[in-house]
Amino acid sequence: MYKELILILMGGVLVNNYVLQQFLGICPFLGVSKKFDQASGMGIAVTFVMLFATAATWPIYTYILVPSKLEYLQTIIFILVIATLVQFVEIILKRFIPALFKALGVYLPLITTNCAVLGVTLNNITDGYNFVESMISSLGVGVGFWLAMVLFAGVRSRISETAPTKSFRGLPVTLIAASIVAMSFYGFSGIVENLLA
Repeated sequence: MYKELILILMGGVLVNNYVLQQFLGICPFLGVSKKFDQASGMGIAVTFVMLFATAATWPIYTYILVPSKLEYLQTIIFILVIATLVQFVEIILKRFIPALFKALGVYLPLITTNCAVLGVTLNNITDGYNFVESMISSLGVGVGFWLAMVLFAGVRSRISETAPTKSFRGLPVTLIAASIVAMSFYGFSGIVENLLA
């Protein structure tokens, strides 16, 4: 049992990284990864929203949509739940932790449209995970999202110190760097399974 949970966790962080392997959440990955603190803040905020969204959507799907034979509404319901959670988190932070709200204020509305959050909630259902496995999966995916954001912020800081040729400046060199970072994560494919064998 514990080996399976560790495999799910490590799979979400390294092997099935949503940003670098499944290309979900690319917009914030490319847009908010210019500075380390911004990338880290976005990664942490997305991780919390993924955990809360999974904690809300899994029971809704299992105990309301399936018994009512309304599974076809899952995408719409999940989007509404995620948007509501992001608004709720924004209100709570603004009321009780204004410093954190000010630091993450710009990033909170972006989380509603982050397809990685919706992707993890839908994939947990598709993969047939129970509640605990879904929460572990969401934690792994969130940590993987944060890791990708932080690593790429480091790469982009190094790129900004160089002077690429005119045709590669801006988005072209960023996309090439992103593809190299993504290729590096393919090396983790067999490692996690072999460590737990």
